[in-house]
Amino acid sequence: MAAVLLGLTLAAWILTFDRMRGMDAGPGTDLGGLGWFLGIWVTMMAAMMLPSVAPMVLAFARVTKERARRQQAIYVPTWIFLLGYLGAWTAYGLVAYGVFRVIDAVAGSWLAWGRAGPYVAGGAIVVAGLYQLTPIKDVCLRHCRTPLHFLLHGWHEGRLGALRMGGEHGLYCVGCCWGLMIVLFSVGVMSLVWMAVIAGVIFAEKVLPWGLRLSRVVAIAFVVLGLWIAFAPGSVPGLTDPNQDLGPSMGMTR
Repeated sequence: MAAVLLGLTLAAWILTFDRMRGMDAGPGTDLGGLGWFLGIWVTMMAAMMLPSVAPMVLAFARVTKERARRQQAIYVPTWIFLLGYLGAWTAYGLVAYGVFRVIDAVAGSWLAWGRAGPYVAGGAIVVAGLYQLTPIKDVCLRHCRTPLHFLLHGWHEGRLGALRMGGEHGLYCVGCCWGLMIVLFSVGVMSLVWMAVIAGVIFAEKVLPWGLRLSRVVAIAFVVLGLWIAFAPGSVPGLTDPNQDLGPSMGMTR
């Protein structure tokens, strides 16, 4: 199962790189049509989240296999749990897409990078940083870091039960990481560099021994980054200027 997860992660990163290469238009990058966005969003979530959700997936696979061996329940394939997990992140992506479209329709010109764009993007990142310090973030992060507790106290039998468990764990994961995804949307959702940075932060918070303490450090870093983008966006390393010309073939700039 560990090898399968590693293979899926590598495949998702390769596919994401192939589809997103050269598409980073910085903050406010257009998300394209709904079908295209959903396809790349699910691929992105698989690439970014599979490494950090691996402990939970491996624990689920071990428990369901052992229960089936002891004839306590039927064996449930692990991919059903993963389907529920990715379903939660797909729902988050749909909400984010809808919010983006509404904001773009109502205040698209006002949010241009030459007007209020840097302040809005920077403010969103500051909010994400402050969320890192809230009790909700702490509860969700602790849940993600303790897979056995969830499996022991939240177990549901059968395929529908596995799908439900995957969805519940996915919702906790969304509660833990939605602010980090807001940062990704703010700096450029099609940026492979920022995608890798956020994925690294998620993995460190959820898997490494000092992940709980790291979330506080990340909070400070995001507040500083948000203020930096708001008042001096041109000096932020790795931040693509949305006003630059990416060429007529991309069709992704505003």
